[in-house]
Amino acid sequence: MPVGLVALALGGFGIGLTEFVIAGLLSRVAGDLGVTVPAAGYLVSGYALAVVVGALALTPVVNRWEPKRALLVLMVLFTAGNAVSALAPTYGLLLGGRVLAALAHGAFFGIGSVLAASLVAPEKKAGAISIMFGGLTLANVAGVPLGTAVGQAWGWRATFAVITVVGVVAFAGIAALVPAVASDEPRPQLRTELAAFRNGQVWFSLGMTVLVFGGMFGAFMYIEPLLTRVTGFGESAVPWLLVLFGLGLFAGNLLGGRLADRALTRTLVTFTAGLVVVLVAFALLSDNRLAAAALLAAMGFLGFGTVPGLQMRVLQHAAHAPTMASSANIAAFNVGNFLGVWVSGLTISAGLGWVSPLWVGSGFAALGLALLLVAVRARGAAPAESAADKPATADSPAQACATA
Repeated sequence: MPVGLVALALGGFGIGLTEFVIAGLLSRVAGDLGVTVPAAGYLVSGYALAVVVGALALTPVVNRWEPKRALLVLMVLFTAGNAVSALAPTYGLLLGGRVLAALAHGAFFGIGSVLAASLVAPEKKAGAISIMFGGLTLANVAGVPLGTAVGQAWGWRATFAVITVVGVVAFAGIAALVPAVASDEPRPQLRTELAAFRNGQVWFSLGMTVLVFGGMFGAFMYIEPLLTRVTGFGESAVPWLLVLFGLGLFAGNLLGGRLADRALTRTLVTFTAGLVVVLVAFALLSDNRLAAAALLAAMGFLGFGTVPGLQMRVLQHAAHAPTMASSANIAAFNVGNFLGVWVSGLTISAGLGWVSPLWVGSGFAALGLALLLVAVRARGAAPAESAADKPATADSPAQACATA
């Protein structure tokens, strides 16, 4: 395995940690900065919107550069944003640091995955991409619980200081271990890439991503106050509960990718319907500790079990413009993140309680399931082995995501 892949995975780990660790620290951040928990939730939605801007606006710019140079510039942006967050004395500066770090998110994964694939033989490309995205998965399984524990012990600023150090180490690793790669292939024309959006199924796919992912994260980002104020867990239990969520995420991502390679539509329907059921059950049983712990793991399993299939579907319907389609789907994931967190915050502010984000999440996921069924119907009555349901090749995006 090329050692450069480890450096890319470390960058992915830091980015994933930046995005998700705030979920375990919302109450502390809100209390320290003198804002409400829903207002602290805008640190999540603001990050998500900045990812959208970076994925769609920054990627076409840096994609013109040599890949290693682009990744180094993006890692500087990411590290600077987290340094600002670690030192931020006010809510506004913390939000600004989050936005600055988020701008690097989409472009880093888009360019980094292409570079990772170029470091290995053609038959090992999917595995190389999965190693890079493995950093993102590891951030959820281990990084978020550890980051939450650091924040509880030494303050939330310490967590962002640690992430800043991760960014510096990742920058050094990319500079030292990742080779510069020159490509003789012509850059795709923007007009060709944009033509993919003439396909209605691409828009159906992006809409599903927004709704399904928005449903899960609208619920997850307010999980810490739910677990401590409704379920009755102590604050010290939150990192361990986030480990359960991360393990569910990892297993769901792995199994969801394998099943999507075999039957894409059936897998998406099953996992999305299951997510609706789990979120409703979680809302009804949120005051039971054992049930809450089990349903938190199930939420991660089913929510992230849809990710490979959602990515695979949009790429299959935009086969001639994979770069733009991939960036657009990254943007769609984060639009969903923004909408879910925003609507959930509104329900909390309206006095509907800490359980309300679970109801919001189930509603979003149900709409995503309905949109999927409409998309299948719009595509026509296709046989089981349709283009969108055929077993994928070794380089399939679903398998690449699943093995991450």
